[in-house]
Parts: sequence; C-alpha cells; structure tokens
Amino acid sequence: MIINPYIFSRPFDPDAQAFITAAAITNPTQQTAINTLVVSLKGNGLWSKMIAIYPFVGGDANKHSYNLKNTSIGQLTYTTGMTHGSLGIAGNSVGYANTGLKATTMGISQNSASAGVYLQGYTPNQVFQYGTFGNFFLYKAGTNNYYPAVNNGIAPTYVTTTNDGFAQSSRTQSNQILFKDKNNSVATLSSASTALNSTDIWVCNANNYGGSTNFISYFFIATGLTIAELNDNYTIVQAFQTALGRQVP
Repeated sequence: MIINPYIFSRPFDPDAQAFITAAAITNPTQQTAINTLVVSLKGNGLWSKMIAIYPFVGGDANKHSYNLKNTSIGQLTYTTGMTHGSLGIAGNSVGYANTGLKATTMGISQNSASAGVYLQGYTPNQVFQYGTFGNFFLYKAGTNNYYPAVNNGIAPTYVTTTNDGFAQSSRTQSNQILFKDKNNSVATLSSASTALNSTDIWVCNANNYGGSTNFISYFFIATGLTIAELNDNYTIVQAFQTALGRQVP
C-alpha cells in the first residue's frame, strides 16, 4: 500500500509561516506550536483584534524580536541589560525592549484596548512589567496586589492574585478595566480612561519605572477584549506554553 506523505505534512497557516521564516524558527516543536497558536486565535475570532504578538520562542534576541501578527512592524529593539533564553526575555532596572509602536497610531482607541503578559514568576515589589505609563502597565505592590491599567493612571483599586502565569488587562468601556489572571478569574475594576499616550510601548519596563527581572514568555497588544474573549485567549496561550514545556501551572 502506498501512503501519501502529504496527508501527514500539511502546510502551515500563511501568517504562522511568515513568522517562522522571518524569525528563522527551525525547531519543529516550536514551529507546530506557533502554527497551532495562530490557527486557534483565528478560529476564536481573536486574530483580527490583535495588533502585536510576541511569543518569545527561539531563545535569542533576534528570534524574540519579531511581531507574530505582522513581522513587518513592531520589531523589538533592546537596551543593554536584557536576558534571552528558552523562557523568553527578562530585563532589569534599565533593560527593556521597545516595540516602536505607539497607542496613538497602532489602531487601538482610548476605550478599546487590551494587553497581556505571561510571567515566569514575579519578584515581590517589582513594578511595571510592560507598556508605557498611561497606556498599559501592571504595577505590583506588596506580595500579591496588582494595579492594572489601560489608558489611565494607576487604577484606584487593585486585584489580589497570584504572582505568575498569564495576566491580561482589557478596556472596552470608559469607566472600567477587566483583569484576568492565571486562575481564570476575571475582575472588574472601576477606572476612568484618560487619553492615549504617544510614547512607544515597551516590554519588561515602562518609562524606567523599574523593570522585570523575571522572564516574560508572551506579550500581546490588541483592541478591547470581552470577558469571553479573555477566557478564550487564556486557554489558547496556556496551550501554546504547554506545547513548549514552559507553562505555569
């Protein structure tokens, strides 16, 4: 019996392939994980809402720099002090990655924006994990208190939650922020939006307000996501990290 090899070797999604080619991802497990991520995001209606996705696969600065959603924009540039490895990227008090993207020009709006970061641990009292002050940031005070923000100052209320895993913040209304952590719970915080910031959006740091020395394994920026969409995004990204063997339980 002749077996058709093409049954077992189907081409990747074109957007996944564009990223694999640009970032020179040669590991088959990583290639398959990226393709599954893209297909899943599209299947759940999330891909069209994404502005930038940094999956941080490949282990080096160049591979980590590409935007999965569109490899021709938002390629990261780094300051000194960045660390790259199989878990992703990490910075320090002066180390960060610059997306070169600005909230005022990237397609989000004051009341429709979201961002999220996958944390491999979280040192107490570290502060801004991502974003730009006034756009997106995740401020950590004390052991378990998060102050998420989307197009506002520091939120007047905080969420007591875990220290690692996938954290997402989303604004779909002018008067509240949705925050979702790895426990798959969603908190609604009262917080008025102010304005879009014209400063570049960074990863690992925000306007030099400290920085994350823990590894970040995923970062995204999108238009506003609903509770249901945050739930779907969590499931998809967690499956992606599991496929790579770096999931946070």
